[in-house]
Amino acid sequence: MSASYESAVQSLLALGHELTSNRKFDLAHMRRLAEALGNPQRRLPSVLIAGTNGKGSTAATLASIVQTAGYRTALYTSPHLLRVNERMQVNQEPISDAEFAVIYDRVEAAAQELVERGDLPWHPSFFEMLTAMAFEYFASAGVELAVLEVGMGGRLDATNIVDPCISVITDIDFDHQKFLGDTLPEIAREKAGILRTKGTVILLPQHPLVNETLGKEIMSRDARAISAVKHMPSMTPGAADPESLGTARASHNQFPLAVMGEEIRIDFPLAGRHQLRNLALAITAAEQLNQCGFRISPRHIEQGICMTRWPARFQVIPRTDEFPEIVLDVAHNPAGAWALRSALSTFYEDRPLTFVFGSMRDKAIGEIADILFPLADRVIATQAENPRAASPEEIAEAGAHTQTEILQENSMQAALERARSLAGSKGLIVITGSIYIVGEALGILTHGPVRQSV
Repeated sequence: MSASYESAVQSLLALGHELTSNRKFDLAHMRRLAEALGNPQRRLPSVLIAGTNGKGSTAATLASIVQTAGYRTALYTSPHLLRVNERMQVNQEPISDAEFAVIYDRVEAAAQELVERGDLPWHPSFFEMLTAMAFEYFASAGVELAVLEVGMGGRLDATNIVDPCISVITDIDFDHQKFLGDTLPEIAREKAGILRTKGTVILLPQHPLVNETLGKEIMSRDARAISAVKHMPSMTPGAADPESLGTARASHNQFPLAVMGEEIRIDFPLAGRHQLRNLALAITAAEQLNQCGFRISPRHIEQGICMTRWPARFQVIPRTDEFPEIVLDVAHNPAGAWALRSALSTFYEDRPLTFVFGSMRDKAIGEIADILFPLADRVIATQAENPRAASPEEIAEAGAHTQTEILQENSMQAALERARSLAGSKGLIVITGSIYIVGEALGILTHGPVRQSV
């Protein structure tokens, strides 16, 4: 019997989150599942993007550029804000409910047969299933390039069974230490697992320990490393002063930039100086695609950047009769918190801030609190509808040493109502922490669907 969309989603969510599983990650299982489907990933030219922060922003920007150049472009990202469908997009359109159900049936049938035959020791995980579904959907939809965001790490991530024409590594920091290692070199080695022998990798200089580790991994594979430094505006002759970048609007980065021998005008909807690093990586990857059989011009890059859509990354919701101005930003680790702090200091230095904050229990809540809470007049600690979520009490305890007033609400709806009453018409509400918190808030504020949570 064919699954409906609702039953397909519920079956996937019932598989649980990989981070709560005791199973050992093993790409051999993912390869068996893909082989049972006819290896759809082999029919997809791809770009694979790994890192700790900025993967999604880089992927969305690159996909928008390639689409603008006239190619049917897929984007695979994780996690989602509201609906699982968001993770699989073709030309910025999420997979439809009907297609999702059909693809799920196809992949689930293959998975069940493998388990019954003993070719798999257990049912594929939530992320393995979704990744296989994405490959199957993209191949059947006639995609010409798939831009793929790694879920976690790189070496053992389900996406890493593709043979990418380009690999991209964004900023690396501490995250998921239980799975990736306790030091930056260990984490960087896991991320470098997406490199291919004699392949091409796009990257930027970062922490010295990360640079050293990535350099060794690149040399061991005889790979070609291309730096995106030339597309960092502060390092480009004639570019705008970095201190003035983005001052035209709190929601855009705007400046001139030399690309492929031409000057283009950057109008990047993703705000904050940290986004300039992700932008540089996307531009450099787009340039390099010309060596892979694609035709992408400076004007395609200019237009594609302007058309980038990536919600909840310093997303500004203007003041309404119901709420004051709101900023939504996913800052689920210390590096993300520093980026948010920098953006708030640039655009809202003199505004009274009310934070609505929630986090997963396994995150560095105390360190994030150190970075963000002192900016706020008050913090409203809350929790997402997720079994891994930290309670408001746990957040309040972790942030107590900041001496910022921390209030507690047990739901996002209650937290928003309290923030509205306290912020006043001239205040700014900043909703941040985990993507689950931001997704729930976005659903309420836009009167959209309840977040499909795993």
